[in-house]
Amino acid sequence: MDETDYIIVGAGSAGSVLADRLSANGRYKVTVLEAGGSDRRFYIQLPLGYGKLFYDPTVNWLYKSEPDPGLAGARDHWPRGKVLGGSSSINAMVYIRGHRADYDDWGRNNPGWGWDDCLSAYKAMEDNEAGADDWRGQGGPLFVSANTSGLHPLVQDFVAACAQGGLPATPDFNGASQEGAGVYQMTIKGGRRNSAARAFLRPAMKRPNLRVITGAMVTRVVIENGRAVGVEYRQCGVERTLRARGEVILSGGAINSPQLLQLSGIGPGGLLQSLGLPVLRDNANVGDHLSDHQGINYTWSMTVPTYNDELRPWWGKLRAGMQYLLLRGGPLAKSINHAGGFFRTSPDLDRPNMQLYMQAFSTLIPREGERPVLTPDPWSGMSIGLSNCRPTSRGHIRLRSADPLQHPVITANAFSTDHDVEEMLAAVKYLRHLAAQPALARLIKEELRPGPDVVTDEALIADFRARSGTVYHPSCTCRMGPDVEGSVVDARLRVHGVDGLRVIDTSAFPTIIAGNTNAPAMLMGWKGAEMVLADGR
Repeated sequence: MDETDYIIVGAGSAGSVLADRLSANGRYKVTVLEAGGSDRRFYIQLPLGYGKLFYDPTVNWLYKSEPDPGLAGARDHWPRGKVLGGSSSINAMVYIRGHRADYDDWGRNNPGWGWDDCLSAYKAMEDNEAGADDWRGQGGPLFVSANTSGLHPLVQDFVAACAQGGLPATPDFNGASQEGAGVYQMTIKGGRRNSAARAFLRPAMKRPNLRVITGAMVTRVVIENGRAVGVEYRQCGVERTLRARGEVILSGGAINSPQLLQLSGIGPGGLLQSLGLPVLRDNANVGDHLSDHQGINYTWSMTVPTYNDELRPWWGKLRAGMQYLLLRGGPLAKSINHAGGFFRTSPDLDRPNMQLYMQAFSTLIPREGERPVLTPDPWSGMSIGLSNCRPTSRGHIRLRSADPLQHPVITANAFSTDHDVEEMLAAVKYLRHLAAQPALARLIKEELRPGPDVVTDEALIADFRARSGTVYHPSCTCRMGPDVEGSVVDARLRVHGVDGLRVIDTSAFPTIIAGNTNAPAMLMGWKGAEMVLADGR
């Protein structure tokens, strides 16, 4: 048996930030337990290498959802990081905070989580390459690339087509206005992935009061007399116990955190009893309210070269490899999502409800065991993807068994509301609207997916049900709120009814954010650490 001040379960986006901030003053002994291993792998550090990690069990939990009627019965693939840095070590590195109104929605019932509170935290956390202004921060631990050089020429044509189609250019999606089209900021530094582990955890690991234990699968939170006092975990087949003098903090993400709460007797009472688990705190919200963005790509063959032409042939791979090794440049030094945008499917909406992803690239031909980012199609292809920002469909996470090594049941319920179906139908029509603008139409040879024969509403809906899937932003499964009737944690991220236990990760989102969720995950760690330290005084 061992003892520490703070236990952090999970070294992902939020957990890495927590480890840094809780250990910074040197007063507390902090221990991080991570089920995965080291992030010092070539394809993690190589920005475009994330395709190789998509099905890699050494760094990826490789979750599968249950067969989903909303996705034509498919079992969707849900990659989540099982490695230092968590999903920030295997994601596409797009840095989006979300719309300011999303945070004002959070703050309405959760003091301290409105836009002004979160903006000040973002600015303190960031070191934005574009410099500091009213919206951006500089000098913080997290370098954010402005991504202004080395872009594919089609980016300019895409932004021009958006403007021709009524969506003007915006210089900064994290600035004064999210709406518009433009270039994505990236968590890339010096041609290498700038994961939460690289930005926060690894610098903090030099401190003597921070210990990081890898290969440590936490199986239960130990609760005595209504207080979390430690955790049990397995490492190399050995059962171990770690006790906390201060608090236990779950940062496993939207799947692992509710799973661990349920394994520990906190969750839907009937489910726990049916699995032979003791019910220490009956709360039906644990694992409920699962929210996620659903996305789809439309793909065209082009009359001009794309990254397919550079990365498909062996000589192109050699050239890209030399560019990267010698200069830390070229296509391997970036995410494939160079640009994108946010738009409204109806002018009546008060904020954008759809996100765009532009890729000078296509991967219609599957490749066994990977997402073929490094081996694209053998023709000049371009894709424009989109995802919904505020879906109303809700799923849930439930234990499959009392065995902590069994993956939980993931029920996504994608497109299970008329609202989500109707707005996605309007959104895919908008993709064709953009492709018809002169700036892109002059470069397009033909539409490959879904193809020109798919034109009726019924056919378009059938197509996006068959081809859509998660864009890897699950959240809200331990959501924040003022009372146990509708939430799992309070505004200070403390689990209702259990002392000494917090959940600090994307599962605590009250509602899903409009955009990529890695930046808000790190925000949770930043603000959560402030709350832990303030409450521990």
